Amino acid sequence: MKIPLQTDIAVVGGGPAGTTFALHAALAGLKVVVLEKDRDIGVPVRCGEAVSDAGLRIFHDPDPRWIRTTIDRIRLVSPDETVIEFPLRETGYILDRRIFDYDLAVKAAEAGALIVTKAYVNGLLTSPDGVCGVTGRQVQEPFQLRARLVVGADGVESRVGRWAGIRTQLKLKDLESGIQKTVSGIDVTPNIFEFYLSSSWAPGGYLWVFPKGKTMANIGLAINGVFARDGKAAHRFLDEFLEWKYPNGAVLSTVAGGVPVAKTVREMVTDGLMLVGDAAHTVNPLTGGGIISGMRSGLLAAETAVEILKNNLRPTRERLKAYEQKWYKIGGKNHERLYRLKEAIYRLTDQELDAIAHRLVSVPEDQLSLFKMFSTALRTKPSLLIDVARLFTGI
Repeated sequence: MKIPLQTDIAVVGGGPAGTTFALHAALAGLKVVVLEKDRDIGVPVRCGEAVSDAGLRIFHDPDPRWIRTTIDRIRLVSPDETVIEFPLRETGYILDRRIFDYDLAVKAAEAGALIVTKAYVNGLLTSPDGVCGVTGRQVQEPFQLRARLVVGADGVESRVGRWAGIRTQLKLKDLESGIQKTVSGIDVTPNIFEFYLSSSWAPGGYLWVFPKGKTMANIGLAINGVFARDGKAAHRFLDEFLEWKYPNGAVLSTVAGGVPVAKTVREMVTDGLMLVGDAAHTVNPLTGGGIISGMRSGLLAAETAVEILKNNLRPTRERLKAYEQKWYKIGGKNHERLYRLKEAIYRLTDQELDAIAHRLVSVPEDQLSLFKMFSTALRTKPSLLIDVARLFTGI
């Protein structure tokens, strides 16, 4: 696919945040080019693939092709292997990200966006008015694409944002080292999210088992960047867990990468440029989940871009800041609360985690919830209890 010389919007990155932006901008009649560096949309898969039903329905009715398993329960395992299990307040899914991401790109293309793969962006075009396009290579052929607006959907520590002068670098404590293996030939309960909380398995983070059927699961962990630097690499923690828990499992695939568990970037926009998804650090800092929050940021950014460009206005920083305001109103407040909870939860020692589990294990299942769990864990921290209450009541 030949890249044009000019467009209304150049989107760098073809993940869910980028293609959600492209879909809604194209539906409004704007010319959109999505530049994806990999050969195929949706490959490689880089996350646990978990979403909530309610979150997904903000954008699309769930397609059965996207869903590997439906989740309605959660199981938490403490360091001494005390198990807490209870129903989820809302249904969740484990997606097949290859199909899901591909279909999102198809929807954007059907709306009129141009999707270009193997397009590696290596710089920005600028003018006195700000960013005005991108440069790159597609299958060794250099290109320049001029655009009224550039959208950085290029993931953790966004180069696009950094080139534009936006501070996207992460503190080590706000970047988790993650690794996940898809393992087959094992026995798992297909309707349960399973989490292990222990410094033995995932210091400064957690380990997950996300089923993709009765005999297959995504098994991974994320450890705080400080531990990844000073101690064992993440893959060694995961290999030890698999040897202990699933010694006969067959590893079908492995993915690894950084997970931003930080506050949203201080600046999501500058003259001629917006950041969405992981590039803007919209990942849930407590869980590391970023699919739905990334899509939400893509939608909000597209709404702002459409309002500006369709009225033939220049996308200045001041005008684009309407996107930041929408993000903070809809998701940003909770994002900051989740960050504070993350900071507190990840400081708990194994002994404290065990004590919390021992208190919860006697609570009847119909009285257990994530709200109850966090309230118990943080009962000595009144200010954080307010954050918990607001998160779960929507205040």
